[in-house]
Amino acid sequence: MQSDKAILETARTWLSDFFDPAVKKEIQDLIDHNPEDLKDRFYKDLEFGTGGMRGVMGTGTNRINQYTLGKSTQGLSQYLQKTYGKDGLKVVIAYDCRHNSQSLARTVAEVFSANGIQVYLFSELRTTPELSFAVRYLGCHAGVVLTASHNPPEYNGYKVYWTDGGQIVPPQDGEIIAEINRLDFSDVRFEANPDLITLIDKEVDEAFIEASVANGSIGAAGRDQFSIVFTSLHGTSITAIPEVLKRAGYPNVTVIEEQAKPDGSFPTVKSPNPEEPEALAMALEKGEALGADMVVGTDPDSDRLGIAVRNAEGRLELLNGNQTMVLMTRFLLDKQKAAGLKGNEYVASTIVSTPMMPAMAKAYGVECKTSLTGFKWIAKMIVDYPDQHFIGGGEESFGFMVGDFVRDKDAVTSTLLACEIAAQAKADGSSFYQELLQCYADFGCYRERLVSLTKKGMDGAAEIAQMMKDFRENPLKTLDGSEVVRIDDYNTAVSRDPRSGETAPIDLPRSNVLIYTTADGTRLAARPSGTEPKIKFYVSVNGPLDTPDGYEQAKTALEAKIDRVLAELNLEA
Repeated sequence: MQSDKAILETARTWLSDFFDPAVKKEIQDLIDHNPEDLKDRFYKDLEFGTGGMRGVMGTGTNRINQYTLGKSTQGLSQYLQKTYGKDGLKVVIAYDCRHNSQSLARTVAEVFSANGIQVYLFSELRTTPELSFAVRYLGCHAGVVLTASHNPPEYNGYKVYWTDGGQIVPPQDGEIIAEINRLDFSDVRFEANPDLITLIDKEVDEAFIEASVANGSIGAAGRDQFSIVFTSLHGTSITAIPEVLKRAGYPNVTVIEEQAKPDGSFPTVKSPNPEEPEALAMALEKGEALGADMVVGTDPDSDRLGIAVRNAEGRLELLNGNQTMVLMTRFLLDKQKAAGLKGNEYVASTIVSTPMMPAMAKAYGVECKTSLTGFKWIAKMIVDYPDQHFIGGGEESFGFMVGDFVRDKDAVTSTLLACEIAAQAKADGSSFYQELLQCYADFGCYRERLVSLTKKGMDGAAEIAQMMKDFRENPLKTLDGSEVVRIDDYNTAVSRDPRSGETAPIDLPRSNVLIYTTADGTRLAARPSGTEPKIKFYVSVNGPLDTPDGYEQAKTALEAKIDRVLAELNLEA
């Protein structure tokens, strides 16, 4: 971490004539009057994490602005030229509803064009899954989307996609970062070549919507009797999901109009995150008033979805990402089994998602590949295993991918799939919720909970680092009275049995994640967020469930167990 003197020296480089007068004035004011704010803006450069590069918008190296994104784009341009040559390079750019996204996307397009690269720029905001789709549809070498996903309004971000339509992974990410780090801001070419910038919209929209309907549809019965309340939470999914549902044959879709207009201030919610129950409060109220079968909400760039369905008492109940993922995956496994399993199929999940995924896949005789957190790793599987068939997969943070026509989590197609499963279940006299309980009866009843602790700024980063250090140097011996039998440290890529001392390698890229597993299957994972100033703790517990009728009792016991684990660790949310 830089010293105060080094931070000040870095800040003073932004007083050169290369930077706009307003930027120079702001920096000088910070130097003169607000050294603490100056420190936070310059103590580090923004880095690529699990979901690209995200940060607070503003002036400084630790902020999202035209200069930090320009530098990243310049480095990416040079890397593309080194990799593919300078002729015929093409990139596609999309952006979401956030403040400054449109202007920042234009800046990124101009830098690409200044480097002789053909740019396809969406004329208006579009979803992240459509950007992933567009990379391959347009035959581009890379793609960029300006988004901060579900982060607060002051954030924006920059996600880079490679030729396969997935986000950049090793070795490309490290090589691109090294290319960026070799640059000074004065190396950035901001002088656009307008002839190389082409606006796109309807043609790609049509292809994406058709592909979403084709991949998400199962020919469910009862679509005309199935009612949906949908909210885009002021984000991009309003450009795709209503049309996809309409074309798939769902006439009873109520859009929450107060949240339908894209707005980077997200005026009706504290956080535009479907993981947060409060975000779907308005849609839930409307759903209860209308007697809707399902409520669906998506995050600003439409890669995450949250759903609520009617529970056993007939009330709308929010499901978590693990629950939605499990039922979607089971449905896809049943569909694939009916079509005939060839033995090369697999589903995918992540190391902090529910252990129910591999347990369920094993019951079907299908492999479950497990990746690090982040959908870029699941997309990488499709490239790494071309002779195997990817059925679908997801992660606990409300993301799912149906097939491989999009190479990132995709709330558009996943919304349709969830509606198809629920509509068919209703037509068969069951429900989405009842089918989920049947999964628990068939494969074991699992409950998970996530605790996120926010630690902002340079001091917060140091506190998070210390917490991870403490967990490694003072390993837990038990959790809720059950002996720890395995400690997986992804930072060292070593799995260890603390009882015998035996070790085994972990065949995944190294990552700052630590997972404890106990004799009774309780699991605790700890990891710093790659996109937010947070440290996250994931608790998973499980037990048997003989029949769906016993679910409430089993759920109560498992939730109490999670409470005890968190209390033991002083991690109550």
